[in-house]
Amino acid sequence: MNHLKSLSFTAVPKGNANPTLDRRAKLILRLEEQKALAQDPDFAPTTRRWVKGTDGTKQLVEAKRPIRPWWRTDVTGATVLTVRYGFKTIEFEKGKAGVAVSSKEKLTGVIDTVIAAAKAGELDAILEQQNKARGVPKTRKAA
Repeated sequence: MNHLKSLSFTAVPKGNANPTLDRRAKLILRLEEQKALAQDPDFAPTTRRWVKGTDGTKQLVEAKRPIRPWWRTDVTGATVLTVRYGFKTIEFEKGKAGVAVSSKEKLTGVIDTVIAAAKAGELDAILEQQNKARGVPKTRKAA
């Protein structure tokens, strides 16, 4: 017990969780994935998960996670990029959720611009509104 008396104890501080920075980082990560998908159409990030084998043992397996592109190209060759957060598209202005891109070659530059705007905090208010609009999940009653 003499060893413990030589130590000074203190309360553990709470974590510095900042939801604004977390939302920003999540959006930037997804935009980086879209940028990689625009550069390479076969891009699919790998995820690791534990899977039960036939003999009942768990094994760590790497699987590719498919990504849907956030852009569409019409018949004229114009491309429209929509930025998604969660399951909803972000409206930058009232009724305007798409970013017009003149060609698919310039798509990575536009995504870089949106990433820079997210890093600068220009999308924080929009992301907060998107987060509030999620709604409250329904609770299930016990049967």
